[in-house]
Amino acid sequence: MSIWWSLQLRREAASVPLARRLLLGTMETAGVDPDICYDLSVALSEACANAVEHGGDAADGDYRVTAFIDGDTCRIEVTDSGPGFRPSQPPDRSPTDRTPAPVPTLAQAPADAEDGRGLFLIEALTDHVRYRNRTGRRGAVVSFDKILKWREGAALPMAS
Repeated sequence: MSIWWSLQLRREAASVPLARRLLLGTMETAGVDPDICYDLSVALSEACANAVEHGGDAADGDYRVTAFIDGDTCRIEVTDSGPGFRPSQPPDRSPTDRTPAPVPTLAQAPADAEDGRGLFLIEALTDHVRYRNRTGRRGAVVSFDKILKWREGAALPMAS
């Protein structure tokens, strides 16, 4: 058995806890281990916060969150309509620069930075992360997978 859902959300801070609560409710109902639920909810919150902050101009006011639980894997995908990723970042990039962000590398996450660590948290909390630009249109897609562990007597694995 599998579960999937998709949300189209406004690019505003209030959308982040909404997506997080829906994911937590789905995973808890299915019987996913609480530690896995926590890791995925933090990763989703970071991806949504990035979409809210960097996901497009005021005219592009939405982003999409899709979650799939299939067998023992959960895949989450967050898609925005911002400038997307670019291969590298010049060292003198200004914080107001609206050009595409670089595809992240671990070397770019200084320990004392207040911003820019969300993608690194996603990598630390999940098993596989992919960053790509949308095909044929503006926007970035961040997707990540995590292998699930189940509580004793969990509903979803027994339904398979």
